[in-house]
Amino acid sequence: MELYSGYINKLIEQFSKLPGVGSKSAQRLALHVINMPSEHVERFAQIMVEARKNIHYCNTCYTLTDKETCPICANPKRDHKMIMVVENIRDLAAYEKTGKYDGVYHVLHGAISPMMGIGPNDIRLKELVKRLEEEITEVIIATNSSLEGETTAMYISKLIKPTGVKVTRIASGVPVGGDLECIDEMTLLRALEGRTEL
Repeated sequence: MELYSGYINKLIEQFSKLPGVGSKSAQRLALHVINMPSEHVERFAQIMVEARKNIHYCNTCYTLTDKETCPICANPKRDHKMIMVVENIRDLAAYEKTGKYDGVYHVLHGAISPMMGIGPNDIRLKELVKRLEEEITEVIIATNSSLEGETTAMYISKLIKPTGVKVTRIASGVPVGGDLECIDEMTLLRALEGRTEL
């Protein structure tokens, strides 16, 4: 038996297509939208359409922006000689939340994965190499600790090292509150290699 009529079901269906939104959340969102004042719904829909139309990739680092250059790349206080390479925009946002990194970024939009048919030409590596024509002192590789992330990191390292630019890899290791016995060997090895003096 159908609980709701046509348009409510269509709205629930559209919300359920969003990542991380299950059927209960989709239903909650749909009912919330239906109960909103109509001018708020129109404004909400208008902003979604305008955002989709006006947001594009930054012409320097390839994060999302509605300007030609994103606020990070346009900021003269950032260290433009240091580039952190990340797999996606969410990774960039995670590092920005720390408030401790003052360089700029380069978003690859993926990682090398032969199993998935993703090669070096399918991510933004050419654009990264082009940026090295400027005066860059360090490239920090901050790809994930997955097989794809490690493959991408090694490929980038081999690509950049001949240019003389310093290439570093973020340390990854034991999460705060993690029990050593529950952590895989690769993570423990990376934690050991990335150790710092106390």
